[in-house]
Amino acid sequence: MADLLRFDGRVVIVTGAGNGLGKSHALLFASRGAKVVVNDLGGKHDGTGKGSTAADAVVKEIKDAGGEAIANYDSVEDGAKIVQTAMDAFGKVDVVVNNAGILRDTSFQKITADDWDLIYRVHVLGGFRVTHAAWNVTGGMRDKGYGRVIFTASAAGIYGNFGQSNYAMAKLGLVGLSNTLAIEGKKKNIRVNAIAPIAGSRMTETVLPPNLIEALKPEYVSPLVVLLSHESCEETGGLYEVGGGFYAKLRWERSEGKTFRLGRVLTPELLQRSWGDIAGFEKATHPTDITSSMQPILSNLDKKSRGGNELIDVDAALEADMPPASNSYDEREVALYALGIGAAENPLDPKELSLVYEMSGEGFHTLPTFAVVPAMRIIYDQFKKGVKAPGLNYGFERLLHGEQYTEVKRPLPPSAKLTHKVRIKDIYDKGKNAVVITAVTSTDEQGEEIAYNELTSVIRGAGGWGGDRGPQGETNVAPERKPDAVVEEKTHPNQALLYRLSGDINPLHADPSFATTFGFERPILHGLCTFGFAARAVINSFSKGDPRYFKSIKVRFAESVFPGETLVTEMWRDGDSKIVFRTKVKERDKVVLSNAAVELYAEIPKPKAKATKAAAPQAVTMPISADIFTAMGDYLAKNADAVKKIGVVYQFKLASPDSTWTVDTKTATVSTGGATPAQCTLELADADFMAMCTGKADAMKLFMDKKLRISGDLMASQKLEFLKKIDPQSVIDAMQKRGGGASASAAPAATTSMSGDVFLAIQDHVERNAAELAKIGVVYLFKLTSPDSVWTIDLKAGKVTPGEAAKPECTLELADSDFIDMTSGKADAMKLFMDKKLRITGNVMASQKLEFLKKIDKNAAAAAVAAKKAQGVAPQAASAPKTTSANASKIFEALGKRLADNPKLASEINAVVQFSVGGKSFVADFGQKPVVKEGSDPKAAAIVTLTDEDLTALVKGQGVQSLYQHGQLRVDGDVRIAHKLGILKDLI
Repeated sequence: MADLLRFDGRVVIVTGAGNGLGKSHALLFASRGAKVVVNDLGGKHDGTGKGSTAADAVVKEIKDAGGEAIANYDSVEDGAKIVQTAMDAFGKVDVVVNNAGILRDTSFQKITADDWDLIYRVHVLGGFRVTHAAWNVTGGMRDKGYGRVIFTASAAGIYGNFGQSNYAMAKLGLVGLSNTLAIEGKKKNIRVNAIAPIAGSRMTETVLPPNLIEALKPEYVSPLVVLLSHESCEETGGLYEVGGGFYAKLRWERSEGKTFRLGRVLTPELLQRSWGDIAGFEKATHPTDITSSMQPILSNLDKKSRGGNELIDVDAALEADMPPASNSYDEREVALYALGIGAAENPLDPKELSLVYEMSGEGFHTLPTFAVVPAMRIIYDQFKKGVKAPGLNYGFERLLHGEQYTEVKRPLPPSAKLTHKVRIKDIYDKGKNAVVITAVTSTDEQGEEIAYNELTSVIRGAGGWGGDRGPQGETNVAPERKPDAVVEEKTHPNQALLYRLSGDINPLHADPSFATTFGFERPILHGLCTFGFAARAVINSFSKGDPRYFKSIKVRFAESVFPGETLVTEMWRDGDSKIVFRTKVKERDKVVLSNAAVELYAEIPKPKAKATKAAAPQAVTMPISADIFTAMGDYLAKNADAVKKIGVVYQFKLASPDSTWTVDTKTATVSTGGATPAQCTLELADADFMAMCTGKADAMKLFMDKKLRISGDLMASQKLEFLKKIDPQSVIDAMQKRGGGASASAAPAATTSMSGDVFLAIQDHVERNAAELAKIGVVYLFKLTSPDSVWTIDLKAGKVTPGEAAKPECTLELADSDFIDMTSGKADAMKLFMDKKLRITGNVMASQKLEFLKKIDKNAAAAAVAAKKAQGVAPQAASAPKTTSANASKIFEALGKRLADNPKLASEINAVVQFSVGGKSFVADFGQKPVVKEGSDPKAAAIVTLTDEDLTALVKGQGVQSLYQHGQLRVDGDVRIAHKLGILKDLI
């Protein structure tokens, strides 16, 4: 066989080769062309006795088969003699297999010094002496620059075994010897490995049953030994378990562990509390050498502890990187929150109504303090699950909400899906208590920051470690002068029961017995409810009741409020945009909100413009490694004095594509090439370097995975932390100077929609369950977009067909991708509907009967689709109609004429409105110069979507509210415009 692993011309020493494993190894090596030194002392398995018979028999068997071999009868303690036998007979040594061993099993209680010493001498000392001689002899491994060494360890050494303390000691000692020789021999092309075999032999026949010994033939072990000994095998430093047909490599696994910053007072009790981190393997690493094993220690050398105690580990909490979490809200939650903080007490007030009614003529406005609700919900949800930030080991019962800061970056939309990034911003030691500030940054689906919250919590009994006490002094102190405005508002006795529906379900605010337990005469009002009342007072007094001018609010919770009490908010203007206030309880004359202030925007902020799709594929502009190094050079030049204190020359060697860069902090310069001798060299792939610099890859993880190699002054690599201070804008500037990045690759092939396959599966299900589904008796029409297609599911006739094959009773309109997500379980139909991504017209209740789709058997569906495709039945959908019927064009033509005849009518709306009717769009500009035309307008204040049939009904007098409530009319943007569409009446 051409790929047979041969050992022609190689000389192999196998110790303990007279029986069992050693004999099997020797025979296999010889059969592959090796010249074998068969060593065996000829004694018993316990080390007693001596003889030549065993070794001679193996040599004879090899020679009878046409091989070359010589016997040696020395003890492995005389390893030099064994090696000399090889040199005298064959002139060199290429492979050493340290297999010789004995057993002296007895419990530790009964073991003797002779039992211990003899096991050590045969296994460890013998392995050393044979290998050392082969390593150093003239013509040996180091001299020739080639060698392969195998040590025989044991599962007893790896895992321990009763009665084998001496044997386990020796066998694990050989693993350590093997690992070290693998490192020392690598440059000389000497590969060293260890095996932990289990096989039937003289040594195991006393401890294993006969049937197991028969299954554990030595011949199952020898192939691995031969493979690891071959010149083509580059494996080194490995440990392998082998036996009974099983082969596996072992590695060290270490728990991620717990690192305490230097300077922290460490006690046994602190370690006991951290035992889950120290001893848990939920997160683990796999160090492969001394350098990687020391990395956690080295990275901790320049980090000073900020202290803590059994309740708070300040370092762990401040350094924690908690994963983002998402949630969503809709108009119902916004309205419920507004009611919970006292809005719309007068439902006839248009401004108040706009806070609770989505069809309000004033528009639907979300109160800015609602921003605390989704953010706090994330925190509450984590608490309920028992999930805490790392380092925070206290229970909810110790926490008091001390202060709250909320900032909105722009007016909150009436519904949104938000992603929240939670972090511990600061922790202060206040003596008896501690203060923990939790920051929550909330972004919308486009990644734009929409709100920011800071929750300041007082943790009772958690202080006293001598840490930073935090900022001192009072802020937002109420002036001594008369308030500029005062608002008095009485809360309802059931106010807390209403507010809790916004997510804070702490029984302290609802359960009388629970409240009594905590020292209150009855349930108290939520602090954040009072917070909301006060914010409304400021909005109504200083921004004309328009919440969109609200920027931020900060308060300190000074006293509890009981539902039914009267809140008095006193306000003082402090400059153009800041309002200082305090809130009291009238009945008890107690300040409940202090050190409080609201800031207002001068103009209503607008959301950032969403990126529009380019008409043609554009080149993707991405930085390359050269841009990073250019930015490094810029940083070093600007911070030369500070950088020169580091005083190290670094060299970066990147691969694929290859490049070399020198970062010289002595001269504060960056240059290509490696002309200057480096003190610390970092080698990694260009792609990994880019991933590391852009935050997509962790330097420590790259190092542990051997993707980053550091040589020279390892400690100096820790000083590269300064690179984190490089301004990303400087990288962008370098990229632009270079010319913008890589050219665009060829456009990807167009992807095909899978919706056709879904309808084939539905068709199969409908055909096989026609009788049962006929009872539902509804005709559904699915109108999909991007790409456009139309499908009819006719449960009356038991058919699924492309196009509008029958008059539909229920029509569902959504994007093709959303349909795929909905039918595959990735998206919820109700959520799509609430997010206005799914539009249902006609018999809305009939859509509830589509639950039958969940009963489709996935395996049957896949088989049906495959079968139909095999038959050439491709899922060809009918294209959606691109235009509406004639009425829309006639209506808007008539509207244009009406406005031309009477331009003053436009003032009733005074905005640009876009109408989407079927697949066609019309724009009506109700400005000073009104005009109606076909097309779209990105500046439209509202987009009204409806069918031609529903538009016709609207023109003929059907009410807007009726169409809206039945899902037949949709308004995106300023919903107030919907109330003014009476201008369309009687156009045809």
